[in-house]
Amino acid sequence: MFRLHGGRVLAVDMTGDAVRAKNGAMVAYDGQMAFKKLSGGGEGIRGMVTRRITGEQMTVMEVKGHGTCWFADRAAEITLVGLQGDKLYVESSNLLATDGGLRTGTSFTGLRGASQGNGLFTTTVEGHGQAAITSDGPAVVLRVSPQYPLSVDPGAYVAHQGNLRQSFQSGVTFRTFTGEGGGEAFQIRFEGDGLVYVQPSERNTIAGDV
Repeated sequence: MFRLHGGRVLAVDMTGDAVRAKNGAMVAYDGQMAFKKLSGGGEGIRGMVTRRITGEQMTVMEVKGHGTCWFADRAAEITLVGLQGDKLYVESSNLLATDGGLRTGTSFTGLRGASQGNGLFTTTVEGHGQAAITSDGPAVVLRVSPQYPLSVDPGAYVAHQGNLRQSFQSGVTFRTFTGEGGGEAFQIRFEGDGLVYVQPSERNTIAGDV
């Protein structure tokens, strides 16, 4: 149902089913489509209250009908993620669209959210189906294994999935190693078995340069 056009446009073919997407991300459609704005990230009243408390905001619309709908978000690169009953953790600003049958929610992430200024929570997507995530430049998918843990700059983090544990390191910066004299005050360390999605660009964070 999900397919990419050139990496920056998502096409979704529908035969009466539904898809959820970031509000305002539709750029074109053919056939017969109905659009509905959903509150609380599409999670109902409880989701709306939870997201308001946690600060993990997400405005979502539901598209349902017969035909093809195309989505994009500020020419960002798009990556498709297939879920087989597992859970994807993704920054809400990087979630473009999901199959209508996938469930979204919020999850506590700890200090990483504080270092980014995005709160202490992140968005979760789980179930069986596809999700489309965006990144500033082509996303890099990195494998984490028990033998090879991974440290990530919080400004480059997009999403992760699998059986991964997060911890946080402070006082060591990537830019210090490259001689630029600055960098993030925190890095995220992933251990276990799974995938981490990062972008080749850094968003602004509260941690700033140290």
